[in-house]
Amino acid sequence: MSGHSHWAGIKHKKALVDAKRGKQWSKLSKAIIIAAKQGGGDPDNNLRLRAAIEEAKAVSLPKDNIARAIKRGTGELDSVELEEVVYEGYGPSGVAVIAAGLTDNRNRTAPEIRKIFEVSGGKLGATGCVSWNFDKKGIFTVPADQMEEEKLMEVALECGADDVVADGDDAFEITCAPENFDAVARALESAGIKPIHSDIEMISKEQVEIKDIDTARSVMRLMDVLDEHEDIQKVSTNFTISDEIMEQLENE
Repeated sequence: MSGHSHWAGIKHKKALVDAKRGKQWSKLSKAIIIAAKQGGGDPDNNLRLRAAIEEAKAVSLPKDNIARAIKRGTGELDSVELEEVVYEGYGPSGVAVIAAGLTDNRNRTAPEIRKIFEVSGGKLGATGCVSWNFDKKGIFTVPADQMEEEKLMEVALECGADDVVADGDDAFEITCAPENFDAVARALESAGIKPIHSDIEMISKEQVEIKDIDTARSVMRLMDVLDEHEDIQKVSTNFTISDEIMEQLENE
């Protein structure tokens, strides 16, 4: 998957299903609060806020909730102070894991994340223990039917993207430096292109292949539990799993 681990694709496929059960609403509200706090409450001038709002709308977060989250971010309404946190560690077979989130109580969240790692056969590590193996990149996933690859590459590279590559048979993946994220987003919008996913993510430099079903099951359990934690917004990792093993997991 163009530099992603398998989790990068799996988590996007499961997000809509989870969100319909209400799991993601709190996380999306937090993302809107932080985006508004950092870049202002006007989505026309704050692309990260706009992206967060669009993601929230896609999973039916009520408009009133979105409006309140924006106001909390801008200080118009009282809000619990949220702190950005990043946890690094190792999963089964030495898989590298970075869990980034937002919390109103670091002293509560850290022990909970440590326990999740330990129960899943992993270990929470010190800051920097795995992040050296990751690059921060802007990522845009564009359906292949929106524009031909050559034209898409022209649009993306002219505004500062690093690369455009096929992501399977039905999509293209655009990568860029984080500082060029807004420029690429605006260029795609001007060209009438609507990505199905866009974000700044941690992309692994080297990947670990999971070769047996038991380890794959343990790794996926760790990813799922971290992703479901209310304070965790993003989970980045570096594992890959063969299609055969993934099929076995999906059929369990």
